Amino acid sequence: MPDDQVTHGSSEGDGDHAGEPASLETLSLDAPQFQPAAKHPERAEAVVAFSFVAALLGYVAFGVAYWQNWRSEVLGVTIGIGFMMTGVGMVAWGKYLMPPGPFVEERHRMVATPEERQRFVGDFASRGKVAVAGRRSFLAKLFGAAVGVLSIVAAFPLLRSLGPLPGKTLYSTKWRQGSKLVDITGKPVHVDELDVGGALTVFPEDDIGGASSQTMLVRAAAQALPATMPGRETWGPDGYLAYSKVCTHAGCPVGLYQEQFQQLLCPCHQSVFDILNGGEPVFGPAPRPLPQLPLYVDSHGFLRAQADYNEPVGPGFWERGND
Repeated sequence: MPDDQVTHGSSEGDGDHAGEPASLETLSLDAPQFQPAAKHPERAEAVVAFSFVAALLGYVAFGVAYWQNWRSEVLGVTIGIGFMMTGVGMVAWGKYLMPPGPFVEERHRMVATPEERQRFVGDFASRGKVAVAGRRSFLAKLFGAAVGVLSIVAAFPLLRSLGPLPGKTLYSTKWRQGSKLVDITGKPVHVDELDVGGALTVFPEDDIGGASSQTMLVRAAAQALPATMPGRETWGPDGYLAYSKVCTHAGCPVGLYQEQFQQLLCPCHQSVFDILNGGEPVFGPAPRPLPQLPLYVDSHGFLRAQADYNEPVGPGFWERGND
């Protein structure tokens, strides 16, 4: 073994004992190798403890603010305090409460007995445990508590932000039998509301502004239209046709009506739908027709829905599992 190899143990065998095997001395907790770097460890411990407590409170405050949907400024300040004080505590712990090192002690060539080797291994393995868990167990518990609270708060998006599972809600809208067609202001749509070639966005009276219920109402003719598809003979009273405004490609609003061609156009990706042929796509990436809303005119001349759409609105998510 080279003469310049070092260890944290003590050496014997100098002078009169140069020819005898050296023995190792087990270090005590008062050895320099186990002493913290701070001159006043109690003060450093107080700083670390305060930092971890402040971090824990910051994470708790962030969780409350997130759950109560407080302002974004409050969310930023609370989570910022948590992260900052966690960092302060860890840095202070590592800098002031750990042995500064490195410790070097010259020793000469020696041969250890099996017992001395066992003592050396135990002594070497105990260094980190003594410095961290033995003398600073309270700080370790505070750190674990702060990180534990952060872990719980990090799960909040799964508990709150995502909301409840959609269940069967994607398969239907708020249109029901007898639902009155109203515009965005809540005004009911009379049969004389639109001229031929006119178009209007309408909703059921109990879901004004509803994303899935929004509907394009078009007056394609002055009189009742023939069925756009078999079984839809009564769906177009007085020349009115109604189709879902949610594009079957990517859910964009189909908000343009081309009177000359009697087609609805999605301006986002240029999908075009033929309103006289059941809303069939004739151009663009849309894979299926727009769902049609069956209409009728009540005794007062107002337009109402016979039922909900003939199929779910929007992109055909329910078909993909069978591809």
